[in-house]
Amino acid sequence: MITVLYVLAAILMLGIMIMIHECGHFWAARLTGIPVREFALGFGPKLLERKSKKHDTMFLLRLIPAGGYCAFYGEDDPDKAMGDDPKLFNNAKAWKRFVTILMGPVMNFILALVVAFGFYLVTGEVTGAVYGSCAVVSVEKGSPADIGGLKAGDIVNKVNGEDASGLDEKGEGYKLMSMISAYREGDDPLVFTVTRSGEETTAVVTPRYNAAEGRMMVGVTLQGKADYVYSPVTVFRAGKLAFDYCAEAGGLILKSLKNLVTRGEGLEDVGGTVRIVQVITEETREYGLEAYISLLIMISVNLGLVNLLPIPGLDGCRLLFLIAEGVLRRPMNRKLESYIHLAGYAILLVLFVFLTYRDILHLFS
Repeated sequence: MITVLYVLAAILMLGIMIMIHECGHFWAARLTGIPVREFALGFGPKLLERKSKKHDTMFLLRLIPAGGYCAFYGEDDPDKAMGDDPKLFNNAKAWKRFVTILMGPVMNFILALVVAFGFYLVTGEVTGAVYGSCAVVSVEKGSPADIGGLKAGDIVNKVNGEDASGLDEKGEGYKLMSMISAYREGDDPLVFTVTRSGEETTAVVTPRYNAAEGRMMVGVTLQGKADYVYSPVTVFRAGKLAFDYCAEAGGLILKSLKNLVTRGEGLEDVGGTVRIVQVITEETREYGLEAYISLLIMISVNLGLVNLLPIPGLDGCRLLFLIAEGVLRRPMNRKLESYIHLAGYAILLVLFVFLTYRDILHLFS
């Protein structure tokens, strides 16, 4: 039941981000006087509908709350690309169309900034951390830790009676790791005092030298616990922190996209909606609300940036055509542009199906 709630929270997050994107298009169209043919909340079967007599817009509520869409008259319709109807999207002034298209990605950036701003204003700024004991995440089979009796889930409190929590003397790593690395051949085995299932027990472990790592190891994966110290911030400080966080997120995303295109790095990690929902679910279940908010910011920035790419079918390609129209001072070939966008939609749909299929295989493997 809890897992289902996390999945629903992940779907809700994606739905909010897509709806904010489409609302950006809708609000900009209203402000610039471009008629909107249809605006829908959600996808799938229709639940409710209402037509605005003033604006001649059909408003729809659909079953699946995972996004929505904003449709304009004659948009990507080759047969109507050169029509004289004043309601057609292509007959609006170029600057109006440019603003209307641009506001979709811009609203994703604004959403990320507002959420980050609110988060910093409520929680404050991290000014320090208190590091506690390390937990054993996994134990390598046949390793010294396995032989000595350490188990996944153990929380290591002491080694040879000495407190093993916190950082080492240099403050560069966890004290437990430095205590293991300090072991030398011929020394007495290390006695780990651990908490297991709420009870204290011991495990006697003799570290081995790992030539590849160049240090003594016991064959465990550790996860350190840290309680962060937050300090209140002013409104202006919260705004700066929010902007810096979103800018850093955008920089990381652009760098990843560059490496993906130029080097093929991360190609195996590219996923679709199923993978995104899976990541949000797992991270939120493991790390709580802070991880959920962090992912919302990252994905919203990512959605805005990806939509600005000059790929047929995306907002970036439409903006590119409008820039060309402004430079040449004449409309581009409307039919050709419509066919290019339709081809882009088809390619994106095939990519979506492929990624979804691969995500499902990955999920069950």
